[in-house]
Amino acid sequence: MKFRITGPLFAGLTLIAAAPVAAEPVLLRNVQVLDLNASEPSPVAGQSILIDRGTIVSVGAMDETAAPTDARVIDGESRVVMPGLYDMHVHIWDEAELAANLAHGVTTVRNASGMPFHLRLIERIESGELAGPRLITTGPILNSHGPNGQIIHQYVDTEAEAREAVRGQHAAGFRRIKVYSNLTPEAWHGIKAEADMLGMTIMGHTPEGRRTAGMPYEKAFDIAFEEMLDEGFVTLEHTESIVWHGLRDGRDPYAAKALAEKIAVASVAVDPTLVAFYNLLRTAETKGEYVSRPGTEWLNPMLVTQEQENYDRWTNENVARAREAFEFYKLMTKAMHDAGVTLVAGSDAGIYANPAGLSLIDELNLLAEAGLSPLEVLKTATVNAANVLKEAETHACIAAGCAADLLLLDADPAQSLATLSDPALVIAQGKVHDRKALADLKVLAAKADLARTQTNVIEGLQAQGADVTPLLQGAGG
Repeated sequence: MKFRITGPLFAGLTLIAAAPVAAEPVLLRNVQVLDLNASEPSPVAGQSILIDRGTIVSVGAMDETAAPTDARVIDGESRVVMPGLYDMHVHIWDEAELAANLAHGVTTVRNASGMPFHLRLIERIESGELAGPRLITTGPILNSHGPNGQIIHQYVDTEAEAREAVRGQHAAGFRRIKVYSNLTPEAWHGIKAEADMLGMTIMGHTPEGRRTAGMPYEKAFDIAFEEMLDEGFVTLEHTESIVWHGLRDGRDPYAAKALAEKIAVASVAVDPTLVAFYNLLRTAETKGEYVSRPGTEWLNPMLVTQEQENYDRWTNENVARAREAFEFYKLMTKAMHDAGVTLVAGSDAGIYANPAGLSLIDELNLLAEAGLSPLEVLKTATVNAANVLKEAETHACIAAGCAADLLLLDADPAQSLATLSDPALVIAQGKVHDRKALADLKVLAAKADLARTQTNVIEGLQAQGADVTPLLQGAGG
């Protein structure tokens, strides 16, 4: 992504986030509880859920659950309750995207390119000042110089540079590392060693090493994909990247099955993000119309400007070649699932034409298209994510002591994923958002603040030690 900062950089900032909703005691009565942790999940009717201070206090039969005198009582009218959704791969540029995620039932997001403002957003969400999903973030993306470099990447080419960068991210308050594909063996060794020493987790693209002419079709990568399978990644990101590195961009179903089995044996989880390539494909198939489809009003305006070159490129891409690639990515995703690889749902929202919130719903539908059952799809965005993040005791569960992140749906999503598109209620950290509140959030989501976004990016680059002078001059600042 090539950043060009345009317009007045430090124009007046407007607070666009929804007003916080009080986490008052709530009794959600007369609901069907869909516990996705059950051995055979099925809605249990006639239940009530008591919530207080953002936590589930009790779950039980309606006639056995009394409401405190100060509790808000909500009749669920026999609708289905399930855990709120996780999006395990997003890029948040402005707080408007928090509103978009929450409006679509996403109650936890994992941001994959951290900047200082993300740490402040976490505090504001946790304090109740800002309505939004729970925010988890990595630090800035760590990469070495090479063909996949982007201006927001923090570049480390040597072991010493890598160790220093990891220490700096830890000191800034980050506890998760995101790595990228160009990393040299020396830089990767430094990242891994320092992260282990500091107790930081790692997710991202598998490092390939130095890419030279002829890779990957004529000669193997500098670092073999298999070398990364026992390196302790929390998740490997993008089926597309796994095919590129692990299969050297090949399209052999038998090789895909064999690679899937290796990933399963290594017990590393995968975040397929099928929707990211699907949106490229749809741009090609529609000759560019797809980038302005309904929902793209939730894209950050700076992002739209930066991605224009990619929009133009994919408008003119070879459709047949892109469709063939996408069909193979679905096949690879199903092969991993069948081999026993834990899959989690991520959308890569915040890049290209991937709107926050909506893109996760699209991802879930694409996982179903790849061959997962609706119940298996639901688990990718709930219990699988909680297990991978080692928080299954408190999240993506519906029992006493679990976080009150819940969706109230008109029908059983295990029978039809379509019901996820229109939740009756979204409860996030115990705060209730009804359909009117969700509609208001979608309005707010379309009002991203360009000046604030630019300030966020400039601050992030300065924190990484990047020279932002050309960007400031281009902005007239």
